[in-house]
Amino acid sequence: MSGKAIRAVAALAMLAVMGAGGARADDADHGDAFAKRLFAGNFAKQDKSYACFVRRYDAAHLAKHALQKVSVMKLLVTAEQVVTDKDDKTLNYSFRLGLKFRHRPGDFDSSGDCGHAVASETSADKLQLGCGVDCDGGGISVELANSDKSTLVSLDRIRIWRNNKPDDEGLDLSGGADDRVFRLDRAKLDECRSLITDRAELAAMRHK
Repeated sequence: MSGKAIRAVAALAMLAVMGAGGARADDADHGDAFAKRLFAGNFAKQDKSYACFVRRYDAAHLAKHALQKVSVMKLLVTAEQVVTDKDDKTLNYSFRLGLKFRHRPGDFDSSGDCGHAVASETSADKLQLGCGVDCDGGGISVELANSDKSTLVSLDRIRIWRNNKPDDEGLDLSGGADDRVFRLDRAKLDECRSLITDRAELAAMRHK
């Protein structure tokens, strides 16, 4: 290969590296923007940030959606800033989901980790979180709506447990005709404290 060709290859390689760096920067910028919207004024750079969304379905709504199994749903999204190396920081998202059924007694819940904010399947201008439950427990996607005052929680299947007992076998909530997409409204953190059992984390939330 001639010296000119070698220089051309080197230049292309440098452009590729610069482009990759720019893409990572864009991803970070999008992630920060999404976090600020999701957590409203509660977004913190160092410690954990929390956002709570709740919906209690009234009798009129349930009468119009006869196949809906869920009567109450709560979603707590948490993000923690983690340093992966000297110059790289990332947000680790997780979720806790609580719900009640209209025809089954007791409180049910689930939890898991979420990936980075990515473009929505319905619109490249919208960002969403994809969250999963360990051991093939399904999961949810979370998308902001209603000028960030609400979230749309979508699911095909998610493993849930009664009364925060993950050692039990649990059961699956499957997204049926009326249980596939839930609009939850932003609420005070107090509404979601029941989803947390760790006393240290509860104490930290009280300062938010």
